[in-house]
This record gives sequence, structure tokens and C-alpha cells, in this order.
Amino acid sequence: MSKRIILGITLGDPSGIGPEVVAKAINNGKFKNITPIIIGSSDVFRNALLNNNISMEVIHLSDISNLSKKPKENIIQVLDSKNPKISDFPIGKVNLNSGNYSYFWIKQAIKLTLKSELDAIVTAPINKQSFSLAGKKEIGHQEILKNLTKSLDVYTMLVSGHLSCVHLSTHKSLIEACRFVTKQNIVKVILKTHEQFKEWGIANPKIAVGALNPHSGDNGLIGNEEQTQIIPAVKETKNLGINVTGPIAADVVFYKAINKEFDVVIVMYHDQGHIAIKVHGFEESVSVNVGLPIIRTSVDHGTAFDIAGKGIANENSMIEAIKLGIKLVKNKNKNGV
Repeated sequence: MSKRIILGITLGDPSGIGPEVVAKAINNGKFKNITPIIIGSSDVFRNALLNNNISMEVIHLSDISNLSKKPKENIIQVLDSKNPKISDFPIGKVNLNSGNYSYFWIKQAIKLTLKSELDAIVTAPINKQSFSLAGKKEIGHQEILKNLTKSLDVYTMLVSGHLSCVHLSTHKSLIEACRFVTKQNIVKVILKTHEQFKEWGIANPKIAVGALNPHSGDNGLIGNEEQTQIIPAVKETKNLGINVTGPIAADVVFYKAINKEFDVVIVMYHDQGHIAIKVHGFEESVSVNVGLPIIRTSVDHGTAFDIAGKGIANENSMIEAIKLGIKLVKNKNKNGV
């Protein structure tokens, strides 16, 4: 019998839709051979269950050592060492408490995964403004994960169906993102993507590198980044035995990837990958990090304060994030990594 996967699921910002999508996903996802543990407020999670007419018993854990690895059906365990109440978090509003607690829950999940108490983390959305109000320097999950795991090169990958996009950069202005398109940076992301996909069970991943400029620069007539940066990076990594192709114009590369010509596309900036993924599957897209020593997947949407607490949030992205987390753990275990 295969080992049960212990999956830590953070509630995200408790003033947003995170608790709701987690509750609905756990109830509707039909996940097998896993033990989910919610990392957040048991009071907030009970309220999410109640608001969405979900019948489930919540077991409050003050410490991970009390976790039951095979709980009875319809029981969900919540690791809640600080025990905040729902009244501490105004629904649908930026606030300091939500920033502080959502940050704490992420840190707790990361530390437990590094200690192998959890096999992977799935995260609900946080709010950057609440983080800022709480005095947190990091603006997102990836920055926190990178710092706490002491990882050098970490990249955001979005997944929707067969389309996977690893982003050379994410939280940069467009002009800064263009300046980041250098041979050195592209070589790094190709190497890290190749290494990560091998760890996830794909022995010889087919990597496409998207172009920066229209028509791949048209031989330097519409920008020279392809000639001076991207092509040299592709040649260098190809000489190392990596199965990489590019640059391929952005209006072509995603079509090829969706039709399974490639396992993954490396995109040059935030919107290049995000638009392709969300057009392909807006409600099912998932975020995952490349370059971490732990597995972390996430929903690919925000806190949606405008619909928080109304019971109308769509849980599909959370379901897919949990499924992908399970798949990556299984592949990693199969490879003995």
C-alpha cells in the first residue's frame, strides 16, 4: 500500500475567498489516499463550512504532533496554534490582522515541509496590501518561499491542462522585465526547469523558449534580444544535452505546447505566460514553483474581496492545485528524490 500523502493547505488571507475555496475543494475534490491538514484558523474554517452548507467536523490541533494521519471520514484537522477568531478578520477588507496571520500560516507550512512533517504545501491566496499593512517586506508567496528555503533561483510556473509556462520574471514592470532578458538569466531558467521536470518524473523534458519581440524579432528588425540573448542561451544549453528549442514567436509557441509538442514553455515576462494560461483555462489554472527544495502549488487567483463571504467563489483552481500537489509528490517519491 502506498504511503498516505500529508498535504498542508493554508487558508490564505482570511478576509478573502481562501477559506471558502479550501472548504469547497476538500468537500468536492474526492481526493484519495491523502491526509489534508488545514493551516489557519479553525474558527474561520468552521465558518466557511457553515456558510457553504458543508457538514464536516473540525478537529483543532495546537501542534503537528497531534495529527492523525488517517482520520475518520468527514473529519478535517486544522493546525491552529494561535487560535484567532473570525471576529478578528473583517470580511472583504484589507487589514493588518489578515496580513499578519496569513504570513504566519505560510511560514509555519514551509517550516513543517522542510522538516518533512508535510509532503507538500497548497496555498490559498494572500493579499499584498494586507501584507504591506502588516509590515511584511515580501510581496508574495514566492518571495517568502525563496527566503525561508534559502533558494537562489526560483521561478513561477503556471499550469492549465497540458500547457505549462515557466516565467523568466514575474513581479517586474514591463520595462524592467525586458532588461531582465539576458543570456545569463535565460540559461539559469532553462537549467532549473530541466532539472525540476526531471525530478517530477519527465526524463527528457521538451522545453520551448518563447520570443520577447513580435515575430521573434524578425532577424533583428524588431528588436535584437533574440539575436543577442535568447539564441545564445538556447545554443549553450542545447550543447549541454538539454532538449530545448527557441526562440519561438509567442503567437505560435503556446499552440504548439497545447498540442503536446513541448512539455513546458519558458516565457519572458509576467503577462506573456499569464494571458496564455488564463485564456486556455481560467478557472482551472494552477501556480507551482520551480527551483524550491519543497513542493508548493497554489490557486492562480487572488483574494477576490468583492465576493468574499458570499458563497459564490469557484473552487476549481484549488481542486486542481491539490491534484497537482499530489501528482508531484507521487512522481518525486517514485524517482526516489
